[in-house]
Amino acid sequence: MARHEEAASRGLLIHAAQVLGAVLTFEHPADVVLSRHFRENREIGHRDRGFIAEAVYGIVRRLRWLRRLVGEDARPRTLLLAWLARGEGWPMRNFEGLASATERDWISGIKAKELDDGSLAERADMPDWLAERLLATHDEAALLELAHSLNRPAPLDLRVNVLKSDRDKVLAAFKENGIQAGPCPYSPQGIRLAGKPALQKHPLFLDGSFEVQDEGSQLLGFLVQPKRGELVVDFCAGAGGKTLQLGALMRSTGRLYAFDVSEKRLAKLKPRFARAGLSNVHPVLIAHERDAKVKRLAGKADRVLVDAPCSGLGTLRRNPDLKWRQTPESVAEMVAKQGAILESAARLVKPGGRLVYATCSLLAEENDGIVDAFLAAHPAFRQVSAADVLAKQGIALDTGERLRLTPRAHDTDGFFAAVLERVDAVE
Repeated sequence: MARHEEAASRGLLIHAAQVLGAVLTFEHPADVVLSRHFRENREIGHRDRGFIAEAVYGIVRRLRWLRRLVGEDARPRTLLLAWLARGEGWPMRNFEGLASATERDWISGIKAKELDDGSLAERADMPDWLAERLLATHDEAALLELAHSLNRPAPLDLRVNVLKSDRDKVLAAFKENGIQAGPCPYSPQGIRLAGKPALQKHPLFLDGSFEVQDEGSQLLGFLVQPKRGELVVDFCAGAGGKTLQLGALMRSTGRLYAFDVSEKRLAKLKPRFARAGLSNVHPVLIAHERDAKVKRLAGKADRVLVDAPCSGLGTLRRNPDLKWRQTPESVAEMVAKQGAILESAARLVKPGGRLVYATCSLLAEENDGIVDAFLAAHPAFRQVSAADVLAKQGIALDTGERLRLTPRAHDTDGFFAAVLERVDAVE
């Protein structure tokens, strides 16, 4: 608690309550709201930014519990004080000079308040609809374990760029710099940091020797398993972390197309490709999954990765606001989009080629539902065991035919992936 005692001031609590109020409208992603606030208030130091971000994310993770403690309509400052008192366990002396006498009396009451167990969704700190969906694939005990693991902050994982370095060299450099780190348990290119050091100015980051990438996300690249000289398509390149990994696995040979519908995202990728030493990546802006630029590659790709846009509910450790921002309606829209994207991406795969469908969702309708429907409609494709694909690359991780990762079982974000292979020349 010493860090909080030193860090907290009246001004800091005002900033934290302001940011929290903006986040709780759930109109914009929490990380975007935080970044904007820090940009507009440059006088807030690194340590204080950490305090604000931790408090906001903590409250968003445990919002149902907190609202049961203090009332559904509680103001942001009320939620913040309750979080510091109960979530962070601040002693009463920490509130001297920060809260009024009336507030301190109220805080004492909150510290002593006891709650009944509540509903399953309340105990899981989830909206009712989400707990209900997850109950289709989990029993109550497993759902609560999953929910609690999603409510813990994620570790910081890095992926070593094999074009520039190797894991042992990067770990040795970190040791020399006093940065605590070790190998990730599954990904042969993964490094897990003990804390959250600022690495943007680290020489090995600047020279492209590593990138920040969750270990679960890294494993998707090994399911694609691209080879030198192949034609590979990252169908939904997004922020480009997986594109960078695929390019490195290809040793910057062949052709790697990075498709995305966002010009802004693709523009941000170009300096990252240069830093990573990749010359085989071709960013392509597409209007939609049926764009003519997509059709030109029909039947030509050796490997296609569809990291589909999804609800993102597997990333709640990093993006806890998603559970409050997503709705059954938004998930239904995603499911329709996912089916259409997989359908279009499949047309690019040549006979003998590989198609990997992946999401960072935990919901069956975005995962097994999409793949089962696709396989039923496309006899030219058959499923390949994800566990076998990984085992052949020395990665011992048996989650069955399809990859299923959770923070509870694997300490990664929640990922799903199916590996499909095109067996016929025509459908």
